[in-house]
Amino acid sequence: MNEPADPARTSRIRESFTGRNAFILVAIGSAVGLGNIWRFPYVTYENGGGAFLIPYLVALLTAGIPILLFDYAIGYKFRGSPPMAFKRLHPSAEAIGWLQVGICFLIAIYYAAIIAWAAMYTWFSLTQAWGDDAEGFFFETFLQYDGGGAEGSGISVDFVAQVGWPLIVVWAVLLLALGSGVRRGITKMSTIGIPLLFLMFLILVAYSLTLDGATEGLNALFTPDWAALTSGTVWIQAYGQIFFTLSVGFGIMITYASYLKRKSNATGSGLVVGFTNSSFELLGAIGVFSALGFLAVASGTAVDEVASSGLGLAFVAFPTIVSEAPASTLVGVLFFGGLTMAGLTSQISIMEVVISAVKDKTGWARVTTVAIVGGATAVISIVLIGGASGVTLLDVVDAFSNNIGIVGAAFLSLVLVGWVYRRLGTLTAALNVYGSVRIGRTWKVMVGVVLPVVLAVLLVVDIRDKITEGYGGFDDWVVTTFGWGALGLVLVMAIVLSLLPWRGVSAMHLEDPDRDEAGKERV
Repeated sequence: MNEPADPARTSRIRESFTGRNAFILVAIGSAVGLGNIWRFPYVTYENGGGAFLIPYLVALLTAGIPILLFDYAIGYKFRGSPPMAFKRLHPSAEAIGWLQVGICFLIAIYYAAIIAWAAMYTWFSLTQAWGDDAEGFFFETFLQYDGGGAEGSGISVDFVAQVGWPLIVVWAVLLLALGSGVRRGITKMSTIGIPLLFLMFLILVAYSLTLDGATEGLNALFTPDWAALTSGTVWIQAYGQIFFTLSVGFGIMITYASYLKRKSNATGSGLVVGFTNSSFELLGAIGVFSALGFLAVASGTAVDEVASSGLGLAFVAFPTIVSEAPASTLVGVLFFGGLTMAGLTSQISIMEVVISAVKDKTGWARVTTVAIVGGATAVISIVLIGGASGVTLLDVVDAFSNNIGIVGAAFLSLVLVGWVYRRLGTLTAALNVYGSVRIGRTWKVMVGVVLPVVLAVLLVVDIRDKITEGYGGFDDWVVTTFGWGALGLVLVMAIVLSLLPWRGVSAMHLEDPDRDEAGKERV
């Protein structure tokens, strides 16, 4: 007769991916997000065109890949969500993990709304519901944006039905996938979503290249301005783009790497994810600027007059392109369907950081954690971003959580792990055991010296600008409350949560041949 399973031991067994390919697809799904499609093309265009690809490649090799492997090493070695992994790395490091969790929580609140908008625009593409005024339709008719937070106006959370209900559906899909677990939910979503996303964009790019004016758009994008290489700002932009696009520095890759099986090729997987993400960015840029070239020719204007980034590109410029293009319905469905799919796979990874951390800390079952924590996040998201002032809150929270929160958390983790806890040697050894690409002194210099300097520059410049210039023309109270205030709250909660006891299983217990039964690292 088989003996009953030991509940304590069972609770310590961490979920895992079915294999390396599943991990790579999920990691790519996290890295390939909205920023690849609407940020990279414009950043390239604004910072030297084809010449920008040189600092971009340098940044990928000296910053992107090294910090990606840094996150992989922490998750892979210490087998836990960010708080648990950092706690196992050093008993006093848990707060770093909770800081990353808090940043993910802030991002998850607004990111889901953009997915809902993209899903609705996939539907709108069938009838071109935006008519002749794409900008007016998006802000006034669809979002019913009240300009809250600007010029003395207040913030309204009045429910906007055509925004709120799709947002509810998006959250239902997300929570269902998260509740189903790593293999049945997260992996299946990426296994289906990522190949479909690449197929959709391949078709879109192939079609865009046939449009009149495509050449003008590509010339505008790739014509090199070699003088730009002498500008420090251009290099900062390159490092900033690489950093934001790889989903590094805020716990996602730590969490996913913790689900890798013991004998996994983490370094080889990191290279695949890094270069695949950059390849998709380049693919997206070709498709977007081919379409923008078409729009410029069709409207009799220059490419620089129609080129934009972010919400302006996705929900104003591209609907206008769809209205003008042959086979317009196909173009709209491919573009907005691709945005929806890219957003969903990224949002799942963002929320998994939060779910995994709370699950580890409390010992709750996955379904319970998703219901309580995911449900609460969904309610906050629907109330704040599903209202008439949702765009204001989205804009402010995004600017502070991305540009200050992620960069600050990554800077702290690199400095503390490398210089205070001095664990880079441990991480190097963990990656090299089964890694197909061995890392050593060069990698340590990148993550211990180069990256902290780069991130410090990004952080100081952004904080200086926000303090001296404010942000977005919004009232100071809005920026203080939803920008600085949100970051301050996350920092306080990170410290508080790190002081609370772990329930169920000790955070320091690790089923690792390098540790003894007490969880202490063997010499």
